[in-house]
Amino acid sequence: MKVKKFATQVDETVLKELKAFAKKSDRSISSVVTEAISEYLLRAKLRPAFRKAMDEVLDDHQELLSRLAK
Repeated sequence: MKVKKFATQVDETVLKELKAFAKKSDRSISSVVTEAISEYLLRAKLRPAFRKAMDEVLDDHQELLSRLAK
């Protein structure tokens, strides 16, 4: 994996927690941040697909769901 340096700013409290977590888990801050960003991006990509599928199920089974809600 090719890595690139970049700079950003983060809330001081979050940074302290990040440093403590990295130290406790015997990992680098870079590896924790890379994993966190990767997971966030994956969830962000999946969320629209999940919502679309959920809407389709709700539309297809609206009558049944209404009866179950009673």
